[in-house]
Amino acid sequence: MAMAYVMLTIGTPAPPFSLRDVVSGQSYSLASFNGKAALLVMFICRHCPYVVHVEQEIAKIGRDYTDTGLGIIGISSNDPVQYPDDAPPRLKEMAERLDFTFPFCFDETQDVAKAYRAACTPDFYLFDRERRLVYRGQLDDSRPGSNMPVTGRDLRAAIDAVLAGKPVDGNQKASIGCSIKWKRPQG
Repeated sequence: MAMAYVMLTIGTPAPPFSLRDVVSGQSYSLASFNGKAALLVMFICRHCPYVVHVEQEIAKIGRDYTDTGLGIIGISSNDPVQYPDDAPPRLKEMAERLDFTFPFCFDETQDVAKAYRAACTPDFYLFDRERRLVYRGQLDDSRPGSNMPVTGRDLRAAIDAVLAGKPVDGNQKASIGCSIKWKRPQG
């Protein structure tokens, strides 16, 4: 079923967060990325076929931008009761298998996903030095079964622009993927 998706507006300040990395146990917040020219916040998970389709490119972006001014954090907000593959131990396995060079955190309360208005996995948010949103959209045009190569073209163009101090193209396509698996209300 299609759902209305209200994306954060370009220019919105990055909502605060404080989350633990599933691999190291270290806490990360917006302040953890002070001094970085840009911050990429990715809502990803382990089970979603759209994420599985692009997971190698996500890991490659982490490696390719390691020694640049880009800070990166991956966040999984899915309900692990309904989707055990998205529980922290399984997320840790994913991060280690893909050799993520960035923290991969679990949003247990789902408050961070709500603050970012994340709707699907994968969902990408790029913030500039002042932590103002400059890009929210897709990785590229590839989808599972599309036979299009996964290149990261759209996201990489936005990252390269912000790191070069140039404006990010305003023509941005929304991410497409599996909806975030929200917790069922108690009671």
